[in-house]
Amino acid sequence: MSEGVETVVIGGGQAGLAAGYHLAKREWPFVILDANEHVGDSWRHRWDSLRLFTPARYDGLPGFPFPAESWAYPGKDEVADFLEAYAARFDLPVRNGVAVERLSQDGDRFVVTWGDHRLVAHDVVVATGTYHRLRIPAFARDLDPNIRQLGSTEYRDPSQLREGGVLVIGAGNSGAEIAYEVATTHRTWLSGPKTGHIPVRTESAWDRVLTPPFWFVASRLLTVDTPIGRRIRPRAIKTAAPLERVRPKEIAAAGIERVPRTVGVVDGLPALEGGRTIDVANVTWCTGFRPDFGWIDLPVFDEDGEPVHERGVVVDPPGLYFIGRFFLYGFTSSLLGGVGRDAASIVEHITTRERRPGRDDPIECLTTDA
Repeated sequence: MSEGVETVVIGGGQAGLAAGYHLAKREWPFVILDANEHVGDSWRHRWDSLRLFTPARYDGLPGFPFPAESWAYPGKDEVADFLEAYAARFDLPVRNGVAVERLSQDGDRFVVTWGDHRLVAHDVVVATGTYHRLRIPAFARDLDPNIRQLGSTEYRDPSQLREGGVLVIGAGNSGAEIAYEVATTHRTWLSGPKTGHIPVRTESAWDRVLTPPFWFVASRLLTVDTPIGRRIRPRAIKTAAPLERVRPKEIAAAGIERVPRTVGVVDGLPALEGGRTIDVANVTWCTGFRPDFGWIDLPVFDEDGEPVHERGVVVDPPGLYFIGRFFLYGFTSSLLGGVGRDAASIVEHITTRERRPGRDDPIECLTTDA
């Protein structure tokens, strides 16, 4: 089946919905495609105890504040329900259960395909976020098959783990929080270099004092338009974030043993730098993510697989946009409370850019059955 629409948004998380809000305000023909069965499922499928690091006052989307007490820190299910309510509130045209397989071009139009469907559009907004494919090293396949392996995207709670020890690989925020949780029921090791920690404890009185100026700096000063933002951006993209909710002292008090990087496998067991092996029944991978844009059949990526853009706008080919990436424009670009600014800017570009030959044809009238 072949269809046509002016603009396609691929991804129905906070970035795609924010873009949809601004497109709807301009009465612009568009559709949002999302691989999940329900809006918000990308959050529902994360571990049960996950909570945001930003209070609700900074977690709203355009036109709709987050429905919680200003200094509450929402859990992942609250975020999922908020996104679902947001799509319903503004009657956004989300098609769920659509896993896009290819994005290509046919002349000056984009072609989005999945299964036997073909959707033609003048503009495409890629809003698939930052967390694509978990970085799991090749040596993981050499671990003893009796060791239960879970990625951070699969972990929900300690009941999934086998009896015996747990090695959490990756010592950033996800690794620290999961290790702290499983340490209540399992002997736990946390593997990876220390990332440091923020000086103010999340949800403390000092947090309430310092978060507003920090948010101002992060959203207004740390952007690609400022010298300090341009200087910090490359380092911020490649450096692990400091620990926020679980502190080093709490990790130690929970009986978690800090160990070096896991670099391989010896006799089926995970091996650390220095040669030590850890005899465990479980391994949880919290090793970060890498971009996965293999489905985009267009030459728009750099050597690291990142899209080349100017504030989310791809110059060649025109009509392609990215949103929801970390530090796309500013430090807060991937956050609930920061993505709305980028969405407004991108939609402004979509709806005002110079029309190309053939663009005056109303593409929304191209709908046909193959």
